Parts: sequence; structure tokens; C-alpha cells
Amino acid sequence: MEARSVDAIPRGKEWQYEPKWDGFRCLLSRAGSSIDLRSKSGEGLARYFPEIVAAAQKLRADGFTLDGEIVVPLGKAFSFDALLQRIHPAASRVKKLSEATPALYLVFDLLATARENHLANEPLGKRRLALEAFAKANLRGSTFRLSPATMSYATAKKWLAQAGGGSDGVIAKRVDLSYQAGNRDGMQKIKKFRSADCVVGGFRYATNKLSGRKVVGSLLLGLYDDAGLLHHVGFTSAIKAEEKPALTDRLEALIGEPGFSGSAPGGPSRWSTDRSAKWCPLKPALVIEVCYDHSSGERFRHGTSILRWRPDKAPRQCSFEQLKQKVADPMKLLKQK
Repeated sequence: MEARSVDAIPRGKEWQYEPKWDGFRCLLSRAGSSIDLRSKSGEGLARYFPEIVAAAQKLRADGFTLDGEIVVPLGKAFSFDALLQRIHPAASRVKKLSEATPALYLVFDLLATARENHLANEPLGKRRLALEAFAKANLRGSTFRLSPATMSYATAKKWLAQAGGGSDGVIAKRVDLSYQAGNRDGMQKIKKFRSADCVVGGFRYATNKLSGRKVVGSLLLGLYDDAGLLHHVGFTSAIKAEEKPALTDRLEALIGEPGFSGSAPGGPSRWSTDRSAKWCPLKPALVIEVCYDHSSGERFRHGTSILRWRPDKAPRQCSFEQLKQKVADPMKLLKQK
């Protein structure tokens, strides 16, 4: 069951709301002593999270299928970077990380039990009641947590406003529908997007396929730290084709060292085929406001989109302070009913 991306939280008595967790979606099944963890793509995850397997084997119920999210707590937030490190080919490394940064499994749906093997065919309203009863009887200890749910639109709006630190939005589910495996009809996701004013510290070329001319392919974005160093934090390639020639001329007139005086960009993506292997540094003169969904380790985790150019803003005003925000404590959020 997957979600359709929408711009706003839907309203109505047919909707249940949940936090949208920033982790690995995972179906967890137990049949006796056998535990299976399965990703959305169908890949097995059990070898990477032995602590979840061990905890599942200790639950009272010996037959069930759960839908949930794997996250890794780090400090007062969930760390996606720490989660990614768990996907490692060396069993010794996985074991070490499972002890140093143990994962949690956040449960938000119950699809089957030993007594009710076809719960997935029931509407979410009934499944949620069954899940809460299952959680009360089984989900004890530190590894499994029941993900909160509400019918309150006001609470959902609050969750969206405070998203961050491990949640990145809100999930809305139809309480009157069965588990919609293979389609997006029963679930919608609303992500919180943020904006930041960034210095254009450099750019990479791409080749116009029609004219063969080298034009700008992506803008490299930077933010200043407290010491006045400009650090590379991400990129945007969301540039309209008709704007690229004029923008290329504008950028080429500003080429000059150092570009980024702090952390600098690496090489191009290995998936790129027509980009230059080098990036061109720019004098810090251009400021652009971009929209992003996640920042991690003082970098934008994904590509950004352009909102507007900011000729009214001085480059030195573009600091990491923008990325700081008040967010909900995910562990406190999990304690809500």
C-alpha cells in the first residue's frame, strides 16, 4: 500500500492521520520462529537489522504481519544517515552498528494474525482497533513502538507544522477502505517543504542536445558558517530550458575563485553522462531561494527546486541559521495516543 503525493491535508470523517516517518518502510512477518523483513521493493532486510529480528522472536504472538517503518534514533531525532549505514555487506559491521545504534520498528498497520489471517481485507477503522489491541498485548520493550494516529484535522496540521527530526510530514489514510496493496487509492502523503536563501557558489555544465552548446546544467548551492566560510550544501538542476542560455552567460561572467571556501563539491554523479567532470567556481554574488524537503548533516539530502532569485539579499546573509527549526521530538510523538 503506497501513498499518493498531494499538496494539502485532506479533510473529512473518512480520513485518519499519522506522522510520516523518515525511515525504511518495511513489512514484518512472523511464522513461528521465522521472521521476515521486506522492503517496498521486495528486498529482504532481516540481515541488516538483527536486533529487530531478535525482538520480534520474543513477542508473545507467534504469527502476524505488520506494516511499519524502521528508524534509527540518534540524540533527540531519527537519523537517516545512520539508517543508511546499516545497509552494509559485512555482517561484522552490521552487528557492531546494531549494538551501537539500534533501530526501532514503528508499527502503523496490522495485516494478519494467527487468528485473523485476512485482516488486510477489512477497513482501516477495524484494522486500527485490532492493531491497538495487538500492541497492548505484545509490543513491550524498546524495539517496537505503536505509531500514533488521530482523526483530528487540527492535530494533523500541528504534526505537519512541526515535522522534522525524524518525521517529514503527514500521512492520511481512508478509514473505510481495505489495505490497498498495489495502488495509491487509500493513502495520501503531505510533506513539509522548507525554503532557504543560498549563495550560488558554482555550477556545472550540461550540453544542449539540440544545439550542442554547453549550457548550465546545475547550480551548486552554499551557506556560510559562523566563521565566514561558504560551504557546499546541495544543488538544483530545476532550470527551465529556455532560461539556460542567458543564465549561462550570466554565470560565466562571474567565474572566479574560490567559489566555496569551506567544504566543496565532489565529482559529478556517476549516473551523469553529459556533465563536465569539473565544476566552475563563482564569485559570491548571486543569491537564490530554493525549496527543499530534508537537510541532513548540514546538507540538502535531495535536489532542490528554484523558488526565486534574491537580488535584494546579500550573500553573507545566507547562513546555516536558516536550517534550524523547532520540530517535534519524535520519541515524545510516539507516546501520543
